[in-house]
Amino acid sequence: MQNTTELPWLSILIVVPLVAAAVLWLVRPLHRVARPFGVGVALLVLVGAVVMATQFDLAAAGQQQLTEQLSWIPQLGVSYALGVNGLGLAMVLLSVFLVPIAIAAGWREHERALEGVDVARRQAGFVALVLALEAMMIAVFAARDVFLFYVLFEAMLIPVYFLIGAYGGPRRRHAATKFLLYSLAGGLIMLVGVIALGIAGPGGPEGFLIDSLVGADLGLWAERWIFLAFFVAFAVKAPMWPVHTWLPDAAQQASPGTSALLVGVLDKVGTFGMLALCLPLFPEASRWAAPAIIVLAVVSILYGAIVAVGQRDLMRLVAFTSVSHFGFIVLGIFVRDEVAMTGAMLYMVAHGVSTAALFLFGGFLTQRGGTQDIASYSGMRQVTPVLAGSFLIAGLATLSLPGLSGFVPEYLVLLGTFRVSPVAAVAAVLAVVVAALYILLPYQRMFTGRTREELAATPDLGGRERWAVVAPLVAAMLVLGIYPAPVLDAVRPVAEELAIEHVDTTTSADPGADEAAATVAEGSGK
Repeated sequence: MQNTTELPWLSILIVVPLVAAAVLWLVRPLHRVARPFGVGVALLVLVGAVVMATQFDLAAAGQQQLTEQLSWIPQLGVSYALGVNGLGLAMVLLSVFLVPIAIAAGWREHERALEGVDVARRQAGFVALVLALEAMMIAVFAARDVFLFYVLFEAMLIPVYFLIGAYGGPRRRHAATKFLLYSLAGGLIMLVGVIALGIAGPGGPEGFLIDSLVGADLGLWAERWIFLAFFVAFAVKAPMWPVHTWLPDAAQQASPGTSALLVGVLDKVGTFGMLALCLPLFPEASRWAAPAIIVLAVVSILYGAIVAVGQRDLMRLVAFTSVSHFGFIVLGIFVRDEVAMTGAMLYMVAHGVSTAALFLFGGFLTQRGGTQDIASYSGMRQVTPVLAGSFLIAGLATLSLPGLSGFVPEYLVLLGTFRVSPVAAVAAVLAVVVAALYILLPYQRMFTGRTREELAATPDLGGRERWAVVAPLVAAMLVLGIYPAPVLDAVRPVAEELAIEHVDTTTSADPGADEAAATVAEGSGK
């Protein structure tokens, strides 16, 4: 580990929103100002994370920095250990960037939805759950102890369950229960793997530290079975086909802000776990399982894209597009190529921004029209031009238009995949074509043509929605599309570290592809 600082930045970023959530819930006078209070706390955490990032050494981004470590349960080998490498830092920054936007996006949505109830207390409950979730997101991306990671992996289910079940649509309880059952099943399988890892690992008071477990001789079949236990849990969280079915229901019933955080950040815990745990702890098993995982990833890419085309519900459509995009991320991780892995990490950040934008901008539309049915809208561009333009930008970023956030990561994933598995790359390219259909056809149906009479008086986005939600998301999509160099500088050393230790050395390399990838990264930076 490197760069241990005297100031525990990561712990501070975890404690502040967690304490704020408890204070907001317990102090009744704060209920009336729950949204401003939540946005203020989230912005404070964002500023703290940016200041923390200035202490991070990009030259050593492949190593753990800003580390903290305390003995927690030494009898079990469990430590409270935190630290971030370039990928962890990027995911922490993504989390703290999206939380204030998600809170601001739904400023009055629960007030309109539930009349005759204690609206202030309900608003406070929603904001408190989001702040608690923010603390857990930061913690899980910084956890450097496997047992601590597992505890946080499961604890995150609690606020998400209540955010869906208490603040969602008419079938919110069904969606929340389905989400919980899938996640608990995956977590239970992972728990078996955690226990087995503790038995097969080196043991001692720091036996669950990731640094202690890397390189440990677990035995061939023990490593493979433990890897499968972890991978199944991460595949459910990601989500991958065929364990993805909880996501469309959850996205359809959850509030737009909840969906933005769920798909934009929380689901990335699955792919983050594959990178942070599966590859370094189980290198042989990762190579052994890679061919089958690549097939599942390609199926996810094509299945998610094709099914998205036929969706009538806007939020389910966005959810299925994410199934396809997570397939690209998993493909980039397990194709065992440094270029593809770099693209997968950048994809995690870029997709987090664009899919959050689609959910939130789509939420603005459905709040005005009162329905998520795509066919119920027509000609909205004429009455809500700012909303129409914002939705189009988010959609174009999702289908990887050059100059927007999705292009560079998708290109790098496909470039790296072509080097290792041309068949998988060609199959994945088909989804790029289908993406134009699942974005442009719904846009045409909802925003072009003649405006329905009942929608003619629909108001466009207001000042808060434009400047607190649309502006930062559109700016982020443009920055990641035009100048992704800072994120690439952070994640590429992580990919290099993983590639050095875990890429099959028998895989043929194409020096020309390496040079092309470097040119893309440098050109984007310039």
